[in-house]
Amino acid sequence: MTLPSGENYPANLSADSDVTLLMKLPLDSRHVAILVTDGFEQSELELPLRALELAGAKVTIISPAAGEIQGMHHDEKGDLFDTDLRLDLADPEDFDALLLPGGLANPDTLRSLPAAVSFVREFGLQGKPIAAICHGPWILIEAGLVEGRRLTSWPAIQTDIRNAGGEWVDEEVVVDMKLVTSRQPDDIPAFNSKMIEVFSQGADIPLGVGAQPPLED
Repeated sequence: MTLPSGENYPANLSADSDVTLLMKLPLDSRHVAILVTDGFEQSELELPLRALELAGAKVTIISPAAGEIQGMHHDEKGDLFDTDLRLDLADPEDFDALLLPGGLANPDTLRSLPAAVSFVREFGLQGKPIAAICHGPWILIEAGLVEGRRLTSWPAIQTDIRNAGGEWVDEEVVVDMKLVTSRQPDDIPAFNSKMIEVFSQGADIPLGVGAQPPLED
C-alpha cells in the first residue's frame, strides 16, 4: 500500500498514525461490517473506514439497498459512497466486528428496520465488538444492547440511553467490554484508536443483558 502525501491527510488522522497502524496491522485477517444508510455523518464513516483498512482489516459497507448512499456534513449534503453488500444478503457470522456511524437520519432509519436491528443484535448476542458514534447508539437501544452498559453518544440522545437502562457519560470515548462509543466527529481520533484496540481482541461474552432475541409467536 502506498501512502498519500502528508498534505492529503484528513486533519483527524495523521501520517504518523497511519504508518504506526501499517507497521502493526493489528486487524490483519479481521472482517469488519459497517452498517449505514443515507444521511450518515460523512467523517464518521470515512475516517474510521480509513483507519480500519490501514490497520489491516477487510471492510464491507452494508446498507438496506444496493447502490450509493448519501453522506452529510452536519446538515449539508456531502459525497455519495458506494455500498458493498445489501443488508438482506449479509450474515453476521461472516464478520468479526461492527461499526455504526452516526448522523441523524442514518441511525433513525436503521432502527426502524427489523432486519437492521436483528443484524446488530446478533453481534451483541455473539459477543462480537461493536463501535458506535454520535447517534449510532440509537440502533443499539433498539437492539436491546444498552441495558447495563456504560456508554456515550451525541448528547441529545442521552435520555434515550438512560431510559433503555444504560449509563450515559460525557467522555470522548468509552469502552465497556466489547462496546466502544464516542460523541461526535471531534472524538474520532480517540474513537479510532480504541475501536482498533477492541476489534483486535475479538469476541467475548455476550453484550447487554437486554440482548435476547424476541420470542417467537
